[in-house]
Amino acid sequence: MSTVTTGTPSIPAGGGRARPGLGSRLAALSRLVELGAGTVDPGLLEDATQVLLRAGDRLKLSSEHTVVALAGGTGSGKSSLFNSVSGLELSPIGVRRPTTARTHACVWGLEGAGPLLDWLQIEWRHRFARASALDKGDGHLHGLILLDLPDHDSIRALTDHEADRLIGVADLVVWVLDPQKYADASTHLRYIAELSGHDAVTVYALNHADRLTPEELAECVADLTRLLEKEGVNNPRVVATSAVVPRGSEDLKAVLADTVSRRRAAIQRLEADVERVTRAVNELLPGSDPAASPATVDAARRVGLTDALCDAIGVPAIGEAMENVYAARSATWVGWPYARWAARLQGDPLKNLRLGELRAEIGGVPGGEVSAQPAEVDNAVQALADGLSAGMHESWRSRVRQAARSHVRDIPRAMADELSLIAPRLDRVPGSWRLLQLWQWLLVVIFVVGVAWCGATLAYGVLGAGAPPSALGALSDASALPWVGLIMASALGLGVLSAVAARNFVVLAAGKEREHVEREMRRRVAALSESLVIAPLEHELGRHHDFYEALRSLAP
Repeated sequence: MSTVTTGTPSIPAGGGRARPGLGSRLAALSRLVELGAGTVDPGLLEDATQVLLRAGDRLKLSSEHTVVALAGGTGSGKSSLFNSVSGLELSPIGVRRPTTARTHACVWGLEGAGPLLDWLQIEWRHRFARASALDKGDGHLHGLILLDLPDHDSIRALTDHEADRLIGVADLVVWVLDPQKYADASTHLRYIAELSGHDAVTVYALNHADRLTPEELAECVADLTRLLEKEGVNNPRVVATSAVVPRGSEDLKAVLADTVSRRRAAIQRLEADVERVTRAVNELLPGSDPAASPATVDAARRVGLTDALCDAIGVPAIGEAMENVYAARSATWVGWPYARWAARLQGDPLKNLRLGELRAEIGGVPGGEVSAQPAEVDNAVQALADGLSAGMHESWRSRVRQAARSHVRDIPRAMADELSLIAPRLDRVPGSWRLLQLWQWLLVVIFVVGVAWCGATLAYGVLGAGAPPSALGALSDASALPWVGLIMASALGLGVLSAVAARNFVVLAAGKEREHVEREMRRRVAALSESLVIAPLEHELGRHHDFYEALRSLAP
C-alpha cells in the first residue's frame, strides 16, 4: 500500500555529541531553581528540578541507544505497530479488550542497554533483544530501544501512571493515532499540548491507514497536521502506518532509523524540556534585562539612606544641642564670677537660651534614652527599596521590599545603642576649665583685697577713724589709693578679657566637638544601615540579577 509522510525532520545534523551550550543551559537551570525559591511557583520549580534530575541520569547512561516510546490510546493499534516494527510478536494484542498492561521493550543492540532499561524500570520479563537484527536487514536500527507503553486512557494507566512517566523520559515519542479518533480531546489536552516545543522529538503515526482510500488518507493527514499546528506544534511530522499490510510500517522505521543514526534524540529531548521550563518561567516572570535593575546600591542612595536615618534619630539636633549646652555649661567654669552672679538675678541662662529640653535629651543619650522615630526609619527604608525595585516584576519587588525591611524594627534600638557609646559626657570638665576658673578666682580675690584696702585706707587715712594695727600701717597711707585702684581696675579688666577669650575658645572647641560627634554618629549610622538594610537588600538585588542572567542563559 502507499503511505503518506508530511513534515520534515527538524533534527539538525551533527553526530552524537551534544551541541555546545546544553551543559551551560543545564547549569543555568540549576541556578534558576536555586534563585527562584520563594519567587517562582513551587510546582514550576519542582518541574525544573525533575528536568535536571532526568538530564543528570540520562546523560550518565548509554549515548549509543535511543529510547523511542510508542504511545497511544486503547484501540489505536499501538501494540500491533510495535510488533510490526520489531518483526516479532513481542507485545500481546488483545481481542476483547485490546489494552497494553505493562511496558514492553525491544532492543536493537543489547550491549550497554541494561542500565538504561533499569532506569526506565522495564521489567526483565518484558525485555526483548533483536540479537539477529543484522541478519534480518535491520542493522540501520542498531541502538534503538523501542517501548510499547500502556494505553494512556486505560484503567491501569489511571492508577500507576507508567505511561505518563515514560512519555516524560523517552528520547523520542511516537503518538499512534487512529484515523477515527486522532482528534480525541484527552490526548491533545493531556499530552500533545503539554509537549508543544518538543517537535524535534515527537512523531505522529496515523495508524490503520489500510482502512482508508488514498484520498481519505491524504485528507486525514492534512487535517491532523492542521490540528497539531493549532495546538502549537511547529512543522509536525505525521507518518501514515499500517500493521497489517506488507511494508506498512516502513516510513516509520525510516524515521526511527534516521533518529537512531544521528544519536541526537536524547540531547534534543533534554533541550526541549529545558526550553519548556524556560517558556513557563518567562510567562510567569516576563523577561527582564539584568542590566536594567541595579545589582548593588549606589553611593548616592547609601548617602541618602544615612542622611534619612540621621534625621530620624535627630543627629543634627543632638549635635546642635550638645554644642549649645556645652557652651552654656562652660560659663559656670570660665565665666567672670561677677557676671555669673549678676546673671543669677536674671534666672537660669539655659532657660534664656531655651535649651533646657535639649540639654535633658543630650543628658539622656548615655543612658540610651534617645531613640529614632520608627515611622521615619520605615519611610526611609521603603523609599530606598521602591527606588531600587522600580521596573522589576511585582514578585521580585515584593522580595526586595521584604529584604530591605527585614531588620527595620531593630534599627531604632541599634542606633540608640550605638549613639550611647559615643555621646559625650556633659558633666565632663576639661582641665583647662579648672585652670581658667582658678585664674578667675585669683582675680576675684585681688579685687576683693583691693576693695578692702581702699575701705581701710579711707577709714584710717582719710577719715581718721583710728590707727590701724602696726602690721597694717600701710593702710593709713592715702597716697596708695590710686595704685590700689589701678590694681582693682586691672583685675576687673583681666577678668572680663579672660572670660571673653575663654568663652570664644570654648565656643570653638564646642563646634569642633559637635563636628566630631556628628561625624562619628554618621559613621556609625552608616555602618548600621550597611549591615541591617544594605547587605540584605544587595543580597536580594544580586539574586534578581543572577536569576535573569540564568534565564537569559537558558535561551536556545
